[in-house]
Amino acid sequence: MLNHTKIRNAKPGERDYKVTDFDGLYLLVRHSGSKLWRFAYRFDGKQKQVALGAYPQATLAGARERRDVARKLLANGKDPSLERRLAKIVRAAGGNSFR
Repeated sequence: MLNHTKIRNAKPGERDYKVTDFDGLYLLVRHSGSKLWRFAYRFDGKQKQVALGAYPQATLAGARERRDVARKLLANGKDPSLERRLAKIVRAAGGNSFR
């Protein structure tokens, strides 16, 4: 299980690597030094992942909350990445595009 000390001490290497938390949440440490939250899951037999934000803007607690929201969508039979894309389209259209 991750804590803030382990996250701060994760240093970039020659290659990208993952530091896992639990329930599919992990921190991707890029060779450039950026630290990105990801949630890995399976939907319809396919391995997928969804981005949850960049550390430190997205904290450990915030990433866990976003992961929990995505897990609730999975429990309801919905794909979290598809739901995010649909929500983005609705926001761009201003809610109701019918005239």
